[in-house]
Amino acid sequence: MNDDARTNIGTPAPSPGTSGSAELREQVERTRDELGQTVEGLAAKTDIKSQAAEKATLVSDQIREKARQAAQLVRNKIPDPVLQRTAQAATQVRESSAKAGEYATCKTPDPLLEKAEQAATVARAHRTPLLAVGVAAVVLLLVRRSRGRRR
Repeated sequence: MNDDARTNIGTPAPSPGTSGSAELREQVERTRDELGQTVEGLAAKTDIKSQAAEKATLVSDQIREKARQAAQLVRNKIPDPVLQRTAQAATQVRESSAKAGEYATCKTPDPLLEKAEQAATVARAHRTPLLAVGVAAVVLLLVRRSRGRRR
């Protein structure tokens, strides 16, 4: 047995007209590509977070579309005179609110207006903590109320 035969044990003999190592390289490359695609597919199936995000987006889009359709149906069902009266009423409410605000501003003493403006500025600057405190207070009241009913 010669050295060449020993090194090629288990290796298929090259077919006539082709280079055995080139064919083997192509096979290895195809196998790598297939393996890479398989791994990517398995990774996508196990990525629960992205699957949940995709489903949430899909459901959210469906809800928005249904809401848009429902709003359009309601608009189509409301008679024009009712829509016109509603628009007029909304305009009157806005005008009355503006007049009431102007009246309150005119009748309120200047030092009180300044204090109210300062308080509004502070509230805008610290909106998140104020909201958190407000939510906590509501939750506390609801818990106390539910416990009171059990007794």
